[in-house]
Amino acid sequence: MNIVIFGAGGRAGRQAVAEARRRGHQVTAVVRDPAGHGDLGDVRVVAGDVTDPVSVERAAAGHDAAISAAADLSVSPHDFFTASARALSTGLEKAGVPRLVVVGLASVLPGASGAPLMDEPGYPNEYRAFSLGHAAGLEELRTCDLDWAYVAPAGDFDHDGRPAGRYLLADHGDMASRITYADFAIALLDEVEAPRHHRAAVSIREA
Repeated sequence: MNIVIFGAGGRAGRQAVAEARRRGHQVTAVVRDPAGHGDLGDVRVVAGDVTDPVSVERAAAGHDAAISAAADLSVSPHDFFTASARALSTGLEKAGVPRLVVVGLASVLPGASGAPLMDEPGYPNEYRAFSLGHAAGLEELRTCDLDWAYVAPAGDFDHDGRPAGRYLLADHGDMASRITYADFAIALLDEVEAPRHHRAAVSIREA
């Protein structure tokens, strides 16, 4: 497949690029500054703005599916994630790309109680604005016509753990859950190659 990956320079994006190439796919890696990402490997690296539908359309033309792992901590999370969701839905539709897989955030998905994980007792909310921004972006996705999947770790990422080479679907968000970026990338590419979740959010945990 030809896969375009937005936010390819971040930790989740880099692992998605590596997993896609390991499976033999052709990859276009979209970053803000290609000059700073010469280490992404044997992929086409282009400049792009995931909040601009014209930029999204230009980068995505000719591709079969898209992954978005993009984030911009320098701007309001609400503004970034709503703008990127709108730009992706508009730009990918115009480019004829039917499938979008988005790297999500556990805090906006249901916890054991059924309420969003960020609203459960004991959840650390110093990053609540970031969580609310993700939630607003997810609501924007729900209004578009693309076949999308919002894939989030059940808890957080394990930055130093050893990849297991597999993952499991989680019943709900869990603050204690951790998964490596490499194993999470397997879930992202599985949703690209053989979609199981359509216009839905799903959480992933370590196997």
